[in-house]
Amino acid sequence: MTRLDVGAKAPAFSLRDSTGKAHKLSEFAGSKVILYFYPAAMTPGCTKQACDFRDNLNSLKSAGYTVVGISPDVPEKLAKFVDAEDLNFVLLSDPQHAYMEKVGAWGEKNLYGKIVTGVIRSTLILDEKGKVTHAMYGVKATGHVAKLRKDLGI
Repeated sequence: MTRLDVGAKAPAFSLRDSTGKAHKLSEFAGSKVILYFYPAAMTPGCTKQACDFRDNLNSLKSAGYTVVGISPDVPEKLAKFVDAEDLNFVLLSDPQHAYMEKVGAWGEKNLYGKIVTGVIRSTLILDEKGKVTHAMYGVKATGHVAKLRKDLGI
């Protein structure tokens, strides 16, 4: 599994959002981006993390950041998640986990004492040119946004 290091250029993607619209990484050029990878919409930890991003979005935006969540969920499930939690940022679908594999957010992990293959909860912070300024793997859902804000000085 390849993980991205600080200074690496984030690989390009074209992924569909909760409405089925395709988004490319290049459309975020010129702004700082928080790409966060989570296992499954509408599960307790992922809901907590998404709601933390929702509740802190204004401060993140004020500091120049765009938040994008990526999971293996299909767009229809993402749409239900957006509606149920009133999410105010883009969620992208990577059902074949091809992009997650490219950035090291998919692989073996320890889940309740058992080794499984799946999404490794991760966050990449990109600068305006798409280079990684922070690469965090194996993060916790609870408290992650607060830690991010502290690390970013927000």
